[in-house]
Amino acid sequence: MQALQAAVDDFDAAAATLLGINRTDMRCLEILFQRESATPSTLGPALGLTTGSVTAMLDRLQKLGYLTRSPDPADRRKVTVRITDAARQKAWELYGPFAEEGREQLAAYDENQLRLLAGFLRGSRELYERHLARVRAQHSGG
Repeated sequence: MQALQAAVDDFDAAAATLLGINRTDMRCLEILFQRESATPSTLGPALGLTTGSVTAMLDRLQKLGYLTRSPDPADRRKVTVRITDAARQKAWELYGPFAEEGREQLAAYDENQLRLLAGFLRGSRELYERHLARVRAQHSGG
């Protein structure tokens, strides 16, 4: 597991370098890639950033052409943030070959094995999320 985590971390660091961004910026793009849109007020807590840091990050990413900001149609006081097609394309160039090869590897497993693997991965993620909450609570004095 540690070797897998190190490999994922190294790959993401290399991808961020190629994109000309830092790891927090990369995580922001990942969140936007998974969602239709987000607001700065939801990105801050998800990334552990202050309001000012979120603004600076969004300014950087917008300047690079990786995201857009527009007034929220439901509440003009809010801003909606979206990843650009150009950023999606760059991400696909980096992660697409990985996803394709991974899909081919998964084809070697039968349905029961895939369920077992998915359960293991889900359980591992939940374990990390629980302990992340514990560590964050210790950091904040809770």
